[in-house]
Amino acid sequence: MTVLMTTPPGHDVILYDGHCRICVGASKELKRLLGGHGTELRNFREEGALAAFPGVSPERCEAAMQLVQADGRVVEGAEAIVRGLGRRVLGKVLYIYYVPGLRQLADAMYGMVARYRFRIAGRNCPDGACAVHFK
Repeated sequence: MTVLMTTPPGHDVILYDGHCRICVGASKELKRLLGGHGTELRNFREEGALAAFPGVSPERCEAAMQLVQADGRVVEGAEAIVRGLGRRVLGKVLYIYYVPGLRQLADAMYGMVARYRFRIAGRNCPDGACAVHFK
């Protein structure tokens, strides 16, 4: 598997979909769990949000949450959650994700929710952009 590298931000940055109600809720919970320590959360749909991260495309962000680590390595999906929370005491329990079989199951479940997130929870587009983006 090829590891995507981008410009190192010096701290972790989680890129989430601000038009997705599930993603917005998850980002709020992540912010609470992280306690504001060293991780920035950004809505990838905000103008200029991806400019600092060459190679991290809107298409990648559409498919899964992205974690740009302090050193510029990018991980996505369920692994982004595990790595993002992994430095917290209770987050270390999430490393069970790397047990063979569990990782594949978690990735499949994450992929299913990500793929159907707008059908599951609807869209959150205060500017009406969803009518354009998701026809």
